[in-house]
Amino acid sequence: MSLIQRLNPAGGIADFWQEFKKPTPYRWPILGVSALMTAGLMFLIIREDVVGPPVPPNVTYITSFAEGRSDEEIIASNLVYQAHKEKRDAMIAAREERKKEIYRALARASGMNPREIEKKAAEQLAREDAEAARLRAIALGQIKADDAAAETTPPGETAEQNPAQ
Repeated sequence: MSLIQRLNPAGGIADFWQEFKKPTPYRWPILGVSALMTAGLMFLIIREDVVGPPVPPNVTYITSFAEGRSDEEIIASNLVYQAHKEKRDAMIAAREERKKEIYRALARASGMNPREIEKKAAEQLAREDAEAARLRAIALGQIKADDAAAETTPPGETAEQNPAQ
C-alpha cells in the first residue's frame, strides 16, 4: 500500500458528506459550534504576540573632541574639567556643612548636646567601617571567620555572651 493511498482524504470527505446529508435536527447548530470553536482557536493562535530578540542599541561615540588633538590640548581640557569638579565638590561640601549646622541648631533647640551626638555617630561609623573591613578580609580569605570572631570578642567573654555579635 503506497503512502498516497493512506493519506488520501477522499474517504474521509465521503464519510463526512454521507453523515451530514442525513436529516438530523442538530446538524446546523453542531456545524456552527464546530466552526466557531475552530475559528476561535485560530484567532487566538494567530494573534499571539511573539517577542523577538532585542533591538541592538544605537551607539553614539563621543564626537565633541577633535580627532587630532595634541597632548597639550588634552591636558589643558583636563585641567579645566578638574577645576570645575573641584568647584562642584566645594559647593557640595559647603551644603553638607550647612546642613550639619542646621541639625546642630535643631539639636541645641531640642535640649540635646550636638557634640555628644556627633561623637556617638563617629563611633558608630568607625564600628561599621571596622566590621566592613573584617567581613572584607574574611571574604578575601585573609583571615578565618573563627579568628575574626575571637578578635572582636572582649577578653573574658565568649562569642555567645557578647551581644554585639
